[in-house]
Amino acid sequence: MEATGGGFRKELVSKLLQMHFKDSKTKVSGDALRLMAELLTIFVVEAAIRSVRQAQAEDLALVDVDQLEKVLPQLLLDF
Repeated sequence: MEATGGGFRKELVSKLLQMHFKDSKTKVSGDALRLMAELLTIFVVEAAIRSVRQAQAEDLALVDVDQLEKVLPQLLLDF
């Protein structure tokens, strides 16, 4: 089980992509998997950072799903 990017396994990224392909015979190259894994890593890290900043702005010591829900709309627009 080879890890790519920041810890996302190629198998996981491949399955996530395959779930959304209309044609089940669609193939994804190794480079595309590595690129997608890197994009997922950047997205997850950015979501975590923004959630922490939101919690700090609310004077909270712990990040909860509420902070993620507050930053998610803008995060999705930025990506």
